[in-house]
Amino acid sequence: MNAPAIVDADEDVVEDRRYRAPALEKGLDILELLAGMATPLTLTQIVQRLGRSHGELFRMVQVLEYRGYLTIEPGGEGYVLSDRLFSLGMNQPRTRHLIEVALPVMRQLAQDRGQSCHLAVHTRGDMVVVARMESGQELGFAVRVGYRRPLLQAASGAVLYAFQPADVRARWEAQLQPTPDKATLDAFRAHADEVRQRSVERTPSRFVSGITDLSAPILRGGAAAAALTMPYLPKLDGEDAIDAAVAAVQAAAATISQQLVDGDNHA
Repeated sequence: MNAPAIVDADEDVVEDRRYRAPALEKGLDILELLAGMATPLTLTQIVQRLGRSHGELFRMVQVLEYRGYLTIEPGGEGYVLSDRLFSLGMNQPRTRHLIEVALPVMRQLAQDRGQSCHLAVHTRGDMVVVARMESGQELGFAVRVGYRRPLLQAASGAVLYAFQPADVRARWEAQLQPTPDKATLDAFRAHADEVRQRSVERTPSRFVSGITDLSAPILRGGAAAAALTMPYLPKLDGEDAIDAAVAAVQAAAATISQQLVDGDNHA
């Protein structure tokens, strides 16, 4: 085996990789490209965007479709990602355990407050909803599992970021798409520090008028493993109802956090 090359600090940076797997990288390029697309892409469009030949990617796309990672949009020829990658992520033991612990507490929270709630985690600069619980009321607002937004655009995102050490924050910032300008990122950092200080986020929804997002961290090992969020829909139940809802979300998040700690201690 050849020894890794030593590069002088003044020389051009050489890519620091000992091994290459071209076929695997082509497949990953396809998955990452489609993950960032809002509309389906044909094989020709995939080829053009990745700057490769039709022959290089044809079999790769066929295999990814056969294995269930890609699917053809109904009524068209374009490819989109299936939910297979999401399902694989959900099956990780830590994520599965988090959801198993959280769901009973979320169910009680939804019943007690008459509001839906959901659980979000971080993935590649976004928050993504991995579990939800509807209120059971005739009128309500709920967010679907799989819904995702950039960290900077969601209450859950601010909470997830707020309760991370500096090195994790820096790594997440590098994954933000689109890349925010300095002023936007500085404002987000300052806001996250405020969220951390008060241990809860309470902010009008950026996407639905009349909804107030209430979000609290689920802590594991001193950092936020997830964010528990209630999209609070005002009802005719008194002006102090939202204050009680904030307290209930915080209490539910603390209960889930403690159960995770207890589970880890007995593992």
